[in-house]
Amino acid sequence: MTADDSPRPRGRPAAGTSFSVSLERGLRILSAFTGNRSVLGIADLARTAGLNKSTTHRYVATLTKLGYLQQDHETRKYFLGPRAADLGFAAIDAMELGKVAGPLLQALADETGCTVSMGLCDGPDVVYVDRRRSARRHAAAMDLNLHVGSRLPAYCTSMGKVLLAFKDAAALRQILDHTDLARRGPKTITNREQLTAALAKVRQSGVAVNDEELAPGLRSFAAPVRDRSGEVVAAVNVAVHLTVAPTAVEALAARIEPPLRRTTAEISRRLGHRP
Repeated sequence: MTADDSPRPRGRPAAGTSFSVSLERGLRILSAFTGNRSVLGIADLARTAGLNKSTTHRYVATLTKLGYLQQDHETRKYFLGPRAADLGFAAIDAMELGKVAGPLLQALADETGCTVSMGLCDGPDVVYVDRRRSARRHAAAMDLNLHVGSRLPAYCTSMGKVLLAFKDAAALRQILDHTDLARRGPKTITNREQLTAALAKVRQSGVAVNDEELAPGLRSFAAPVRDRSGEVVAAVNVAVHLTVAPTAVEALAARIEPPLRRTTAEISRRLGHRP
């Protein structure tokens, strides 16, 4: 039996239709790099990952080509590449974002009496990663059967429009090329040119308004969250229904936008953003 065929370490799931052995081997190689073992040769990697040298070399070559590993041409040893670093920073930022934002989102919900959500962009969708309801009595709670993990089309939601608005032109064009601008509410923007113009206004004002574009009676306001580099990494919205706030959208904006902007600015500041 070769090292490549060695038994799985305890806790590793058995291979099956929903388990990729190739992916698992690649991750075992990446996991071999630690703080005190940041530069490793093929023999070291093979021993640590429990694979034979030829198999290890094949996986290392692939990981190097994809940018997850880099090779020192003098020593012929390997170290983590920029793609691996990107994943690490993304994981740190995601954990930091949730830890930082949670109390501030709850405070915003309590201050406004409305439901507050935070979302991230995943292609043409916005994915809900936090959702808070006000602790105040008679709060204007919005449900819509949404929860953490819910997805909605970005083009017809306030958070989605914020996240789209700050994409670079090429990325935005690619997303819109794969988006069906179907009518979801009475005021859904279904024309691409009109949507592009609306996103330009969001970039200029820093706030997106959803006035019955997703569903009848639903209004929401969203603003961007930026990381230390200034990149927009998330959006926060405040949602309210006409049945509990039957006022003009301008009057509602005057009440909602100041605490919304203040909250997203504070989340961004705690993430290291300096305007």
